[in-house]
Amino acid sequence: MRLRIYTIISIFVYGLLYCFTAVGVLLILVFSWLHMKGVIRFLTQFWAKSVFVIIGKKFRIRGLENINKGEKYILVANHGSVFDITAIMSFYSGISWFGHERLLKIPLFGKILLMTDYVPFRKPTYTNTRKMITQLIEKSKFHTVAIFPEGTRTLDGRINVFLKGFIYLFRSSEIPILPVTLNGFYLLKPKNRFYVDFAAKLEVIIHKPITKEELSNKTDDEIIDAVKAVIESAYV
Repeated sequence: MRLRIYTIISIFVYGLLYCFTAVGVLLILVFSWLHMKGVIRFLTQFWAKSVFVIIGKKFRIRGLENINKGEKYILVANHGSVFDITAIMSFYSGISWFGHERLLKIPLFGKILLMTDYVPFRKPTYTNTRKMITQLIEKSKFHTVAIFPEGTRTLDGRINVFLKGFIYLFRSSEIPILPVTLNGFYLLKPKNRFYVDFAAKLEVIIHKPITKEELSNKTDDEIIDAVKAVIESAYV
């Protein structure tokens, strides 16, 4: 019975989200044409916060003091739901994203990603990899770059193996890694389920940044293990 109710409510909520996002995209397009990046960032963050108002969910954020204003990071987080991106955008504006190209195909949401310096992950050929790394390095000069190293959303709630994408950027810059743990978002809306679980409890935990000096003597696999261990330490 509860699943039936959640499904019905979810259909209504998806409709509201689609309409609200459509209005947001139109406004962002207008200000994009006027080259008003500050307004675009404000509107994007307002849209992200409003998404959670529409679905009737609040989430607790712990560790905001670990983000130093004006400093850039490689934000690395676990990935359980399409709402992960929205959650991070709601408290961290002006961020550049690195993720699957298929997200750009999501109606309206893909448009918003394009307007937030999104770098799509393409088939890892030699040419594509060089192009992606070049783009990420360029973006990291001006923005924090956010990456989901699992590559895709978990299908069982467990954190998947981390891929090496963020390692290339880390080794090519002096930017510290900012590990973030997202709790409850898989329960809220996983990849393989239609309805939203409105009873899910959400939490974002921002860990202390990991500097290049702390990891400089480690291999790629050791860096991955170290970052994954920090994120998993707060994962429930």
